[in-house]
Formats: sequence, structure tokens, C-alpha cells
Amino acid sequence: MAITVQPVNSEFVAEIGDVDLSRPLAAEDWDAIYQAFARYSVLVFCDQSLDEDQHLAFAKRFGPIETSIAVHHTDTKMRIRPDLVDISNLDADGKIWGKDSRIRMHELGNRLWHTDSSFKRIPARASLLYARSIPPVGGRTEFADARAAYDALSDEMKARIDGLVAEHSIFNSRARIGFTDFLEEERRNLPPVPQTLVRVHPDSGRKSIYVASHAGRILGMPEAEGRALVDELLEHVAKRQFVYSHRWRVGDLVMWDNRCVLHRATEYDDLRYPRDMLRATVSDEINSCERAGVAVPA
Repeated sequence: MAITVQPVNSEFVAEIGDVDLSRPLAAEDWDAIYQAFARYSVLVFCDQSLDEDQHLAFAKRFGPIETSIAVHHTDTKMRIRPDLVDISNLDADGKIWGKDSRIRMHELGNRLWHTDSSFKRIPARASLLYARSIPPVGGRTEFADARAAYDALSDEMKARIDGLVAEHSIFNSRARIGFTDFLEEERRNLPPVPQTLVRVHPDSGRKSIYVASHAGRILGMPEAEGRALVDELLEHVAKRQFVYSHRWRVGDLVMWDNRCVLHRATEYDDLRYPRDMLRATVSDEINSCERAGVAVPA
């Protein structure tokens, strides 16, 4: 039986049915998934049963896998392998983290709108998040269509942001929530990087606003003016007409295109209920500025 593609709306988010991602995909099923990803940018696969190798095997069909930035948290023992990202509230012993945990404070930044790894010179192409256990209430993930948000900009704003480059850093997003407790090794290994403010999707040809809470100053622009523009664009992309809110079920695997989708975690009682989710992150090929042929100002 061929897979089914059920759109949530005409151009953003689709549920994929009649597929078992733990098994090798037929060529026609893989092609249908790839085409759906290029069109809808967020895909929901329900009722999956995946071990870590199967999760990664599917993700690798889309490109090379990133190493988690958790390898830089040298003061904390990792709970999972470094080629997966731990999206949980659990420590290495499987216990719920403490209220004052440094990693907890760091992870609260995921509740801000962002794209994964835009703070790396080569950012993420796709993320594939798999739910192994979820809290009984709260903890949704929201996704924003940065393509539709770009289309809705005025012609004047489109002209204003064309060719601009923003500086992205994990320290920018964490500073927004008041977290600055980074180790020297983390600061040394995660320097700020340039990313173009508008991206053209290589498959669909659609433009999107490439902005995130990781973005700080805009190169070549007074700092206060640049940061105000970043905040204005973040507020625009997060308008309700561009947003889909996913209510998790155990066994859901949700994948999204970081080149044209923003996302954020929503609140749950992380000191009471365990949440165990793993993310495989697929790296893009080159920096967004290099891909667009945009010169980076000094």
C-alpha cells in the first residue's frame, strides 16, 4: 500500500500515514515523502516504534547528521549518544533534573522561536524529533511557516531585508531569558556566525524569513536598529495565521525544514512529569550566505 499524505492546510504541515519508518522504504515511498517535505515543510509520522539506529537511519536519507552541542557541556554527563539531541528533562541517571540545573536553565531557551543550529556556521537542514514519553499536560511544539510570513511582508519590507546578514549565536537566545552561565569552552567552541536574513528554498524556490531568537545584530546596521528589526520579524513570523501547534503522542516523529520553519517548545511542568524525546538533526551543505552568494560585511 502506498503512503498517504494528509495536508493540515494546503501548503503547511502534512500527516504521513501507512508507513513504518523502522523498515527500509520502497523507492516510491521515499520519493513521496521527499516531495511532501519540499511542499509542506513539516511532516507528522504517527504510531512509529523506533530505536535510535532506526531513527538515525531515516534521518540520514536527508543528509549528514550533526553532533549535539551537548558535547560542549563538559560539566554534565550525556544521557544519550552524541549524534542525537536529548530533548528531555532527564539527567544521565534518568531522573528529572533539579530546579537549579544549569542544563535546565539552558534548555528553557528552546521556548523562544528559533531554527535549529542557525548559530553554527553550517546550520541545520532538517530536524526529526521522536517522542518516547510525554507529559500528560502541556509540552506542545509550535511551528511557524516563514515562507508564508515572507509572502505577507510589504514590498517595502521585502526590499529592506533583501541581502541583509544577521549574526547568530546561542548566547543571544539564552541572554533573552537571562541565562549567561556558559563555560569558557562553550564560548570558545560556539562563536557567532553570519546567516542571510532571507533564504530561497532549493527545492520549491520559495523565499522565507530566516530569523531566530539566536539572531542578534545585523551586520552593517547600527546595533539597536538591527536588533529591533530582528524582533519585528520574529513577531511577524509568530502571528497565529502562520503557526501550527502540535500536540504530541507517544510514537510521533515530527520532522521540519529549518531553512523555512521556526519552532518553539511550550511550557509543561518539567519538575514533575518526565519527558523523553530524541532529535536527529540533519546538517545543511554550506553556510546560508555562501549559498545565496551574499557578501558578509566586515
